[in-house]
Amino acid sequence: MAAVARFHLLQQTCPSFQPSAVLSKFPLASSFIFYNSGTNTNLRSGATTLLRKISTTPPLCSNSESSFSSSESSQSIVGDLLDFLNESWTQFHATAEAKRQLVAAGFHLLNENEEWQLKPGGRYFFTRNMSSLVAFAIGEKYSVGNGFHVIAAHTDSPCLKLKPKSASSKSGYLMVNVQTYGGGLWHTWFDRDLSLAGRVIVRAHDGSFSHKLVKIKRPLLRVPTLAIHLNRTVNTDGFKPNLETQLNPLLATEADNESSKTNEKISASSSKDAHHQLLMQILSDELGCKAQDIASIELNVCDTQPSCLGGAYKEFVFSGRLDNLASSFCALRALVDSCATPASLENEHAIRMVALFDNEEVGSDSYQGAGAPTIFEAMRRVIASLGQQSVGECSFARAIRHSFLVSADMAHGVHPNFVDKHEENHRPVLQKGLVIKHNANQRYATSGVTSFLFNEVAKIHNLPTQEFVVRNDMGCGSTIGPILASGIGIRTVDCGIAQLSMHSVREICGKEDIDIAYKHFKAFYEMFSSIDKKLNVDG
Repeated sequence: MAAVARFHLLQQTCPSFQPSAVLSKFPLASSFIFYNSGTNTNLRSGATTLLRKISTTPPLCSNSESSFSSSESSQSIVGDLLDFLNESWTQFHATAEAKRQLVAAGFHLLNENEEWQLKPGGRYFFTRNMSSLVAFAIGEKYSVGNGFHVIAAHTDSPCLKLKPKSASSKSGYLMVNVQTYGGGLWHTWFDRDLSLAGRVIVRAHDGSFSHKLVKIKRPLLRVPTLAIHLNRTVNTDGFKPNLETQLNPLLATEADNESSKTNEKISASSSKDAHHQLLMQILSDELGCKAQDIASIELNVCDTQPSCLGGAYKEFVFSGRLDNLASSFCALRALVDSCATPASLENEHAIRMVALFDNEEVGSDSYQGAGAPTIFEAMRRVIASLGQQSVGECSFARAIRHSFLVSADMAHGVHPNFVDKHEENHRPVLQKGLVIKHNANQRYATSGVTSFLFNEVAKIHNLPTQEFVVRNDMGCGSTIGPILASGIGIRTVDCGIAQLSMHSVREICGKEDIDIAYKHFKAFYEMFSSIDKKLNVDG
């Protein structure tokens, strides 16, 4: 929270809860219903009778593997979220997938290096570094000086990244040197089936270069833990690996004297090359090029386990990178669906925008991060293009004053085993709606006015919201909210979907919260103009 092509989803053999032979003879054998009127029943909704539909099918890992019921599929975006997560192993893949979806929805790709020709009713987007993205839809009734309604999130997540010189060998193993990115729970990366994904620069025969994304879908790497027999006090003293010397993944065993000449050549060259030749060969095979044509690589270590639904009622999303791809997807989908028809923008006076930034997890101070003037420059260029003439500072300043930004980043749900880590009156739970974040020291940008306006959107649509403040005796994380609020001077509210296991290699959030966040964001785009004009603070 600190924060191109689609691949065929990995086939996962998920543990299944099989129906009995008797149930299998019935038409609805894939599910059954429990009725329990006992006094000790754990009631979830306050009813006197428990009525829950238990699914006996394997966990849903993508929308293509299984489907919701007809009534649910028309309302839920969870299956599409799983597809998005399974596509988006890195910030580059997340941006590329967002780009693909925007193009499919009819948005026009802009280039920051070229002049923009925009018009009311148009839908546009651009990418920067292929790891950040800004998309916007212009209201038909927009006039210069009207505001931008923005939802901002980030595409990056804590992970391990290959060092510029990653090749090393230890005790007969080919190892890969990595550096930590962000504040990850690094012990969760041990004993996982890991691989590599990211981007490469490939040299063409004519001397030009191309930018390509790559993803090795099979398990390729592993960081093994030390056996308890060799570390007897680990359960009492804690697992405290040295991140420089004990977090490097294994790639392969070194070639021995009986190996083929090819393997001997690969092993010998590994000691002098920046990256193991074996690794470069794997990458070149995936890309369909020669290893010597790969001019540069920028790769993340990724967990290969697919995102899926879990829990007894399939009520949880189990996945890596929920922080903050869940927010990014909900915001992107809300923008696309809020202007899906020609009539969607005909009465809109504002500009609807989504901004997805990179490098939030390390402070946002980068060319592609929220600390750069990306969104500020985009707003100015939009106004200048629509004004069809030189636009003065007053027009731009008025537009910013009329604007509103939702900083969407995952929130800390109360942990059932560590309840005391939350302030007793502010304990967000899963499945209960977006969490509005407050901090008196401005670690979050929420104010009394911005929380009120954002809550009004929820009230009109009967959507639940929750509140969060950190305990006074604990430090507070932050988001891109304060960065953008202070950098642009835009009214901002910080909110997020409640989750557990934040910054673990495998995180958890509530399935219902995904749909609630999507509906809240979509309603924000569609009706904030009418709500905002009812409140006058500085007039």
